Amino acid sequence: MIIKRAPDIRPSEITDESLYLRRREFMKTAAVPAVAALAGLAPAPTFAQAALPNVRKGVVTLDEAWTPWEDVTTYNNFYEFGMDKGDPARNAKQFRTKPWTVKIDGLVNKPGDYQLEDLVAPHALEERVYRLRCVEAWSMVVPWVGFPLRDLIKRVEPQGSAKFVEFATLHDPRQMPGQRVGVLDWPYVEGLRLDEAMHPLTILASGLYGKALPNQNGAPLRLVVPWKYGFKSIKSIVRIRFTAKQPVSSWQASAPQEYGFYSNVNPDVDHPRWSQARERRIGEFFKRKTLMFNGYADQVAGLYAGMDLKKFY
Repeated sequence: MIIKRAPDIRPSEITDESLYLRRREFMKTAAVPAVAALAGLAPAPTFAQAALPNVRKGVVTLDEAWTPWEDVTTYNNFYEFGMDKGDPARNAKQFRTKPWTVKIDGLVNKPGDYQLEDLVAPHALEERVYRLRCVEAWSMVVPWVGFPLRDLIKRVEPQGSAKFVEFATLHDPRQMPGQRVGVLDWPYVEGLRLDEAMHPLTILASGLYGKALPNQNGAPLRLVVPWKYGFKSIKSIVRIRFTAKQPVSSWQASAPQEYGFYSNVNPDVDHPRWSQARERRIGEFFKRKTLMFNGYADQVAGLYAGMDLKKFY
């Protein structure tokens, strides 16, 4: 396992080089998304990803400017393809996502190996604009395309003893060069309490900006849990398992003093190496205040009533 020492400069204070180089361009064009946001619009994307048909608008939206496609698809945490933010876009170009099978097993009445098409097709795809907040104190606003995870859960009929849902990413070091390095115990594993998984904000995403999900963003299927730090939203899912016991997630196993199971966005609980009280929205120069539950407190705070959120971080 590779253990990094804390640098003298906090990672949350460092402006990524690519963002610095784009700063002049951003300052020249900042007025455009600002006007669009006031008008309730977002700039139209231009890219080559295949369009997803029959995508409807989701019921949950944000009146905030969307993070540009270029930034959403080139500034990523996806350690399976490298540890640098630009590595996934460079290294995932040849990643094969067809055919794709997701194993659903554990405490469920309808287990099986589901082809991606059979898994997604019965559900209506919708666009939901969600904030994405990462533990390194940066954030985005992304128009995800997907469907509520609870629709799939109902379809496969979890048993009464199921209390948690565990997810696993594909393990294929031939395609995923980051898995050749022991930074984590592969495959990547994440988990949710069943009531968190059933919450209407939790979605399985197969696209963004109305297009098919790019490889570097977790193609062909990823989880999106908008009130939690981004590493909870596991990518390139190949297994969904229903369990009675709380799963041990990959970062929790690697560094339990830094990453808890719940990983809710909480400005009052600092990462041991930096503060979580403020964040930098990608494309903005100045930091903003971090919102409790990433701004979704009205919808999800009830899930944690009576819990000590500094203990259950």
